[in-house]
Parts: sequence; structure tokens; C-alpha cells
Amino acid sequence: MTAVSKRWQERFFDRGRITQLSQALPCLPLIASVLVRRGLTDAAAAQDFLSARLNSLPDPALLPDLIPAVQRLDAAVRKGEKIGVHGDYDVDGISGTALLVESLRLFGAEVEYHIPLRMQDGYGLSGDALRRAAASGCRLVLTVDCGVSALAEAQMAKELGLDLIITDHHQPPATLPECLALVNPHLAGNQFPWPDLAGVGVAFFLLLGLRRQLRESGWFAQRPEPDLRQSLDLVALGTIADMVPLGGINRVLVRYGLQLLDQSQRPGIVALKKVAAVSKVSCGTVGFRLAPRLNAAGRLEDAALGVQLLLGEGDGSLHELASHLDCCNRERQQIEEQTLNQAIAAVESGQGGDFSLVLASEGWHAGVIGIVASRLVERYHRPTVMIALEDGVGKGSARSIRGFHLFEALQQAAANLKSFGGHAAAAGLSLPAENLDGFRRDFEQVAAASLSPEDLLPLLEHDGEVTLDELSLPVVRQLAELAPFGIGNPQPAFVARRLEILRPQIVGQKHLRFSVRAAGTTHACIAFGMAERIAQLSGSVDLLFRPDINSFRGQDSVQLQVVDFRATGD
Repeated sequence: MTAVSKRWQERFFDRGRITQLSQALPCLPLIASVLVRRGLTDAAAAQDFLSARLNSLPDPALLPDLIPAVQRLDAAVRKGEKIGVHGDYDVDGISGTALLVESLRLFGAEVEYHIPLRMQDGYGLSGDALRRAAASGCRLVLTVDCGVSALAEAQMAKELGLDLIITDHHQPPATLPECLALVNPHLAGNQFPWPDLAGVGVAFFLLLGLRRQLRESGWFAQRPEPDLRQSLDLVALGTIADMVPLGGINRVLVRYGLQLLDQSQRPGIVALKKVAAVSKVSCGTVGFRLAPRLNAAGRLEDAALGVQLLLGEGDGSLHELASHLDCCNRERQQIEEQTLNQAIAAVESGQGGDFSLVLASEGWHAGVIGIVASRLVERYHRPTVMIALEDGVGKGSARSIRGFHLFEALQQAAANLKSFGGHAAAAGLSLPAENLDGFRRDFEQVAAASLSPEDLLPLLEHDGEVTLDELSLPVVRQLAELAPFGIGNPQPAFVARRLEILRPQIVGQKHLRFSVRAAGTTHACIAFGMAERIAQLSGSVDLLFRPDINSFRGQDSVQLQVVDFRATGD
């Protein structure tokens, strides 16, 4: 099996709506075209999208079980009960834990926290952590980004005399855990208008509800009321890292949170930005520079180090802690590259199905297989499951493609699994090693029944064709105002045809730099990870790209980020 070619497809649009929106806002037709292609077809919706106001956030009480949750937390704060916060070991869980611990302490609560060790505890709510919480005097445990599938652990909490509040955003199973409150926007009967919150987003709305409860009962009469807007940097960090859709409410949270991250006075963020060499924060720098360093500790060591950094805790300096996370990230990159090469060799030798990839090895590190699964999806465009085998047990991470709901697929292929959880695009699982062949067969059957051969060709969507002279610096600046970009709000991408290539060169060993020219207009281009394609940059080419602004020595210029290119006429 070789890496697959890509299809280019223009996003659906209604030309009449573009003209109407351009006149109503008013804005350039090119800007209106991008908005319409994202479903923003009337002026009011488009204006709400562009303004993204915090005062437009919905009532937290619309979330399932939020009222009993805040009532119990209100009682714990007032009585001085110790609260245990239990998070997950990814950036969503790390940032959500930091958010809850910091805010609850500002409310006046006594709080301790626990993040499970990936290699020792595995995914989800930990029974050992519950026992330790009970032994330390906790009578209330609050989860973030985990727990919706924790049936046995919820029963254990009850037996230990612990009140359990679960906040999660993963897809709920058919049978739900018994607990005091289960706050999850994906539950049946949910009235919250935006179900696609990250775990840290659910935690943020829980805190909004609790603060209102405490305010109405006079709790803040003798103490300062925390400004939760100042915690949106943590919300943005986890929301971007967890790759939830950046439309609706998430757009509002992330837009304000990015401003805080960019101007951050939080010492841990300042230290993290320094070791990651980040001067200007965007969704891209969060996803590719900041989040991986926080994730690395959880993948190789202890994710609680990330919580310590965000909270400004620890015995040593925060710069030393951030530097340690940076070292963990470099080690993670080396292990990841080695695992990826082994996985590619396995696929090329025939260890993959026609519609899916299920790969397993005794030597793989469970902390990196999720990242490698994502890279295999990029290369082969198949739903992919990577499984690390150890002592007769397999721990797996799965990633999906458009049109294949991973959690639902695992439900159909669950006969050989011990446990699983996740959502449409990503999931985790465990199974006995002897069940591997049966699961591989079942998963391939589910994929074959759900996907067509055309589905297995990666689709690169764009916002129509433009000429190079349309992309002036002022126009590209207006396009940049549609940020933050991510799932649900992709960065605008366009196609320009019949371009002349100028001065192609390899930079940084893996990347291409060149310029394109048409009808007297020239723009610089950067093509990340495409160095091996330099020989294809000859003659006339069609280019699929994202326009961006390059700042160098105080001067701004248009730069085209290349997504793909092909010879004109192909």
C-alpha cells in the first residue's frame, strides 16, 4: 500500500447568498464567499460569528445535571470539605484540572488533584485514585474529561462513601455510571446549544454555574469574586489541543483565550512559550508547539507535571519544569519517528486491510501510538488503530477519517475488546492479545460496510478559485480576522491555476520555498514537509493554498501556505 493521492473539491456555496451577504454586512465578495461556505448565510449569523462576544454565552444550567452538581459543590465550599479533582492525562484533561483546581481554590475551597499515569493506571477514572482520595479525607470527587464510561469506578466511589460528580464530553455508552451528577452535553435530553465542548469547556461552564450559585447566596460578600474570564487561556489551550470544532461557543472561548495566551502573565505559560520559542500565539502554535510539550509528560512520565506548570507549582523553577517538558517532547519525537517507520514498514509489507489499518507490536510505546495513528491516517487515509502489546494485553489508540464515526464503529466491533471509549474522530481501547486477529477482522468488516473506495481518497476542500492579484495584503488581513481556525472553521483555502514557478529550493531539509507568478503578480510560497516533491515544481502548476501574512524585520507580506500542487491539466 502506498500513500494515496488527494482529491480537490470546492466547498458548497450559494452564489446568490454571497451577493446578499456582501451587501448586508458589508464586506468584500471574497470574504462573504468564505462565510457562506461555512454556513453563515445571513447577516445576523455572520455578525455574531465575527464579533464572538462573551456575553452571548448560554446559560450553564442548560447542561445536564449541572444544577445538582453546583449545589453539591456549593455545599462543599461552604463547609470547607476537601474536594478531589480527577483529570485525564492529555492537554484537555491537564488544562481542565488546572482550571478547576485554580478556580475552586479562588472560590475558597480546599482542593487536591490527581492525574493518572498513562503507563500504570491507563485511561479514565482510576480506582486507586478514588481510594487515595477517600483516605485523604475527600468526600467529593469531581472529574474532568473522563468518567462517562466508568461504571465500576462509580460503584467503588459509592462504596467508599464518596459523592462523585462526572464532567465529560466523550460519547456516553448505553449504560451510564451511577453518580451524584453526570454533566455531559452529549447525554440524551441535553438542552445546551453547543454539544461539541472540550472537557475543559464543560468544566468552565460548571464553574460559571457554581460562581452564580455562590454569588446569589452571598458567598462573595466578604471575599473577592473571581473573574473567570482570566481563566480562558486554560480553556483555549485544552479546546484547541483536543481538536473539537471551533465554531459556535468554542469559537468565543478560544478567541478570547488566545488573546490571554498571547499576552499571558501566567508564569507557567510564559515559561512554556519561552522553551517552545513562541512569540505570537495562534491555534497553530498551540496545536504544534505548546500542547505537544504539555502532552509529552503524560505520554512518557507524569502528566501532573503539566498541571504543576500551569498552576505555577513545584519545588524548582518553572523554567526548569518547562525545560524538562521540552526534553520529554524531544524524546517523544524520537520514539514517535521510530514507531512510525516501523508501522509504515508493516503496512508496506501487507499488514493492513483494504479499508482499515489495525497494527500491533510488543515494542511500541503506548504514549505515542495515538500520534502515529494520526500520521498514518494522513499518509494512507484509512481508519487506523495502533496497539501496543505488553504482557498479553493490548492498549490501543485509534484515529478516523471523514465519514467514519470511530466510537460507533468500535461499538459494532466490540466483541473482542475489553474496553473502549472516545468520539467520532479519536478513541482508545484495550483487548487481550489473543483477540487481536478477531478484532482486526471485525473492524475491517465494519469499515468495509461503511466506506466506499472514493471515501478512501483524502479530500482537500477549498473556497474556490482566485487570481494572485486578488490576494493583496489588505484582503489577506481581512481573511485573517476570521480566525481562530481549526475543525469547524478551517483556514480559508483557494486554488490558483496556471502559475509559473520561480526559484524552488529546499529549506530545513523537509520543506520547500518558492515563488509563483501570474499576470504580473508574484507571491512567495512555503510548502511544509514537501521537500521530496521539488522535481514536480516545473512548468505550469495549479496550486491549492492558504493565504497568510509573513512578518519579517517589521515588514508584512503575503505568503501562500501550500496544501497541494499539481501540473496544470492533471
